[in-house]
Amino acid sequence: MKISEVIAHLEALAPLSYQESYDNAGLLTGRGCWECTGILTTLDATEAVVAEAVSRGCNLVVAHHPIVFGGLKKITGRNYVERTVIAAIKKDIAIYAIHTNLDNVVREGVNGRIAQKLGISGGKALLPRTGTLQKLYCFVPVDHLDAVRSAIFAAGAGHIGGYSECSFGVGGIGTFRAGEGTQPYVGQQGLRHAEMEVRLEAVVPAYLSRKVVEAMVAAHPYEEVAYDLVQLANTWSGVGSGLVGELAVPMEERAFLDLLKREFGVPVVRHTPLTGKMVSRVAVCGGAGSFMISNALSAGANFYVTSDVKYHEFFDADDQLVIADIGHFESEQFTVDLLFEVLREKFSNFAVLKSGIKTNPVNYY
Repeated sequence: MKISEVIAHLEALAPLSYQESYDNAGLLTGRGCWECTGILTTLDATEAVVAEAVSRGCNLVVAHHPIVFGGLKKITGRNYVERTVIAAIKKDIAIYAIHTNLDNVVREGVNGRIAQKLGISGGKALLPRTGTLQKLYCFVPVDHLDAVRSAIFAAGAGHIGGYSECSFGVGGIGTFRAGEGTQPYVGQQGLRHAEMEVRLEAVVPAYLSRKVVEAMVAAHPYEEVAYDLVQLANTWSGVGSGLVGELAVPMEERAFLDLLKREFGVPVVRHTPLTGKMVSRVAVCGGAGSFMISNALSAGANFYVTSDVKYHEFFDADDQLVIADIGHFESEQFTVDLLFEVLREKFSNFAVLKSGIKTNPVNYY
């Protein structure tokens, strides 16, 4: 199996187009054409993790955090980033990072796993991502409508929330005149032809637009297919930063703090003053999520669980919700399990391993 096959599966779950502009997800070292000897999942790709991959016979490390964020002007081993890259290159270890693109896949990503741990259901993006949807319009002769519609659905078009195979069609008369050298499906060269057609339209995830258009053209009988692909301003609740949802059973605030400590194994939770309200609606964001405190407030959350909150940012709770900072590593620790399960399910007869190294640089005394 090629490393590129593993990458293709990961990017079907979390397309690179979903990553934030500052991020550096993707293949960082190595080549996709290499034969994969084994996969090691981890939160951070460090020197120790690269050494572990070598010792366990894995030449692909799948990490959540990219070891390289900015450009490397020199690679002399003067810091841990450069030393890790040198070790990976010397030992032919490929490092693949799946970071904010996995964060932005709401239910199946990092925040979906946090929600699962806390018993949160009905999760939607706390800050939905724009620019993720397009609308395909194509013009199809009536006798090929079902074939074209089925083709674009199979390629990924037509999903709206929990519904699939969503489309709309309206009938009309299309005209064309076939020029010299053409082979029209209907009509004759040199003569204007009128044909009963259906304008078929469906929503398409932007990252799948090429695949959907290719499927449409392959199923369409016309030599030249007339279609429009339009960018939508609509947001998509399944793609974006953070997650907000409901607890199955409301809890008292202290009981919810106990739940956080127990499920995430943290010795302490930094939090704002309790409000005295029952906890029913909870917002979460794995990693640094203080930029969405206002979104948690607008969403009516009773608790906002995240990390890396600065002193003055805690004041933004404004006694309306409880901000709970459980630590960066702690909030994302189960991402290793998520990656392991996603890869193990797909490649069940292949060596997929979880790193045994705790990469958390923060300790508590």
